[in-house]
Amino acid sequence: MPPKQPPQRGPTPQVAYGYVPHAPGAQPVHGQALQGVVWMPAPIPPPNCPPGLEYLSQIDQMIIQQKIELVEIIIGFETSNRYEVKNAWGQRIYFAAEDTDCCTRLCCGMDRPFTIKIMDNVGQEVIELQRPLRCSSCCFPCCLQELEVHAPPGTPVGYIKQTWDPCLPKFTIQNELQQDVLKITGPCIACSFCEDVHFEVLSLDEQTAVGRISKHWSGIVKELFTDTDNFGVQFPLDLDVKIKAVLLGACFLVDFMFFEAGGGGSQRMGVWG
Repeated sequence: MPPKQPPQRGPTPQVAYGYVPHAPGAQPVHGQALQGVVWMPAPIPPPNCPPGLEYLSQIDQMIIQQKIELVEIIIGFETSNRYEVKNAWGQRIYFAAEDTDCCTRLCCGMDRPFTIKIMDNVGQEVIELQRPLRCSSCCFPCCLQELEVHAPPGTPVGYIKQTWDPCLPKFTIQNELQQDVLKITGPCIACSFCEDVHFEVLSLDEQTAVGRISKHWSGIVKELFTDTDNFGVQFPLDLDVKIKAVLLGACFLVDFMFFEAGGGGSQRMGVWG
């Protein structure tokens, strides 16, 4: 019998920035596993797709999970937020990290300006979210919230702009030409206690629901003692990948506006106006 050949080994994959390993004994079942993290396999990019957004062409929903920061739980000091973005099968699509300084987080709290860098499975930054310092109350209609989405960084692909309304939180989704594409409408009182909170993604005439952004109830312990939030976003499978990236950015803006405590350990309730 011929001698057995040693198994072929491919190149060692890079570990994505900020990776958090699975629990001991967890076995990856789909996609590429990097140091215990199961990543979604990269599909063939569709035509005119910005690099890194090809993952979005294959999905109609995303799960955004904020990572628990022990420093916030122990001493109540607000740290930079970190998130995992997964598909419906639990495979990680992206890792997101807030880029702010401690002074900004301390002084501005949930209204702080930020840059969020969203990276793929080799640590390559593929999306960048930029939020300037703005008001979030209907009492100041000339200075409402905005978020700019770049993919790749330096190339705007869309915008989220808050729309003035005396009763409800409303937003407009725009493409790279700042043309209106979709609307988002949330509840008058965005209370996260014991139930999910839904922000509906609507057509421009606000008559047809085309998707949803949901803040998921995480359990009494997490809700009371941390500012760690879980979100889901749903959209049509054939939606432009650039607009899908903008809707992902809208999740982060909604989180900061309504569910992000100024420091660890307080319950959030967003009341519009």
